[in-house]
Amino acid sequence: MNLLLSSEHLKAEALRLGFFAVGLSPAEPLSAERVAQREAWLQEGFHGEMAYLERNEDKRRDPRLLVEGVRTIVSVAMNYNTLTPEAAATDHIPIARYARGRDYHDVMKARLNEWLVDLADTYGAASLEGARAFVDTAPVDERYWAWRGGLGWIGKNRQLIIPGAGSYFFLGELFLPLPADRYDTPVPNRCGNCTRCLTACPAQALSERGLDARRCLSYLTIEYRGSELPKGVGRQMGEMFYGCDRCSTCCPWNRRAQPTTEAAFYPSEELQQMTLDDWRTLSVETYQRLFKGSAVKRAKYAGLQRNIAALSEAEEDETP
Repeated sequence: MNLLLSSEHLKAEALRLGFFAVGLSPAEPLSAERVAQREAWLQEGFHGEMAYLERNEDKRRDPRLLVEGVRTIVSVAMNYNTLTPEAAATDHIPIARYARGRDYHDVMKARLNEWLVDLADTYGAASLEGARAFVDTAPVDERYWAWRGGLGWIGKNRQLIIPGAGSYFFLGELFLPLPADRYDTPVPNRCGNCTRCLTACPAQALSERGLDARRCLSYLTIEYRGSELPKGVGRQMGEMFYGCDRCSTCCPWNRRAQPTTEAAFYPSEELQQMTLDDWRTLSVETYQRLFKGSAVKRAKYAGLQRNIAALSEAEEDETP
């Protein structure tokens, strides 16, 4: 008898493990529309220096080439919002919300691997042989699969927006070698005529054609490896030197965002107490202590110093 994954059981387990939302999709190639979108985006060079987004495109387009035998893709979302609307008004941490606590890759991957162990107990280890867990570290079109699995829609800010909850979520996937008894259906786009994220972006990185990473402050302050930031970026950064939340904070759907219950994503007391002067005199030792096990380490100490220097230069330029 062929085994079928129970959609009801999977969703109950996802909630038990701390995920906010979950959806199931059949493991099929990306839609022709999505493939065309990616091709146009890459041809425009909108991915900047992120060459890894060009590699393994065949596997990105067809998950069956990435994981042999996969039949079902389970997409999950985990809430990382650590601010209430009231707290956001006085927030002074110059780091994007997603990176203020422990590295989400580690937190989510551990939870997904725990889930795989539980599933092997339920369905039998032999039936789950070859199953994989992914969190932003493989050629997986995460937002597409989250949309395909009915979690939400991809907004004009290019983030997944969950109805009634907003976009402050990390995404992850299980690739499972069993079919499911029921798959979810996509959520229609509800951005409508709203263009707040497009106009709120200080670098004008967003347009109807998508995100131009070469302009994006998150890309420039995290992924970009140049020894200096492009001219004018320091002024665009405002007070944030790692990432940028403005296309999220302006989104009306995030008015409904609730604070996460995941303690690992909250900033440490030391991080909350850092002042601008503390950041300007940041030592290697303090950097290592503050960001041990943090996603901020992706920018490295030199990158953070570069970003902080750009802020200081912008302030000097504006001084009468």
